[in-house]
Amino acid sequence: MPRVLFTISYGIKPEARAAYLEHIAGMKAHFLNVAKKNYAVFEVKGRKNQFMEVFTSETMEEFDALEDNMDPEAEAMVVKVEGFVNDDGMKYTTLVEAV
Repeated sequence: MPRVLFTISYGIKPEARAAYLEHIAGMKAHFLNVAKKNYAVFEVKGRKNQFMEVFTSETMEEFDALEDNMDPEAEAMVVKVEGFVNDDGMKYTTLVEAV
């Protein structure tokens, strides 16, 4: 079964950087420790305030269940991230392992 990467790319408002970093650290801890998701957040090298969240799923079924299995706290955390995002919005990509 192929693994699946789901990415969310966005820029944040410069004035929100400190609050964003604090929030995303808590969100990462929640996804890893409570929700048991394979989750990471990266900042794009050379592009300050440009971030990518990455969920790695071991199967298509696990990927399909990502949104369905979110608890209310995780849902609230995701909504809060949207308030930090700049006017360019979010871009979503789903990658399925080829081989």
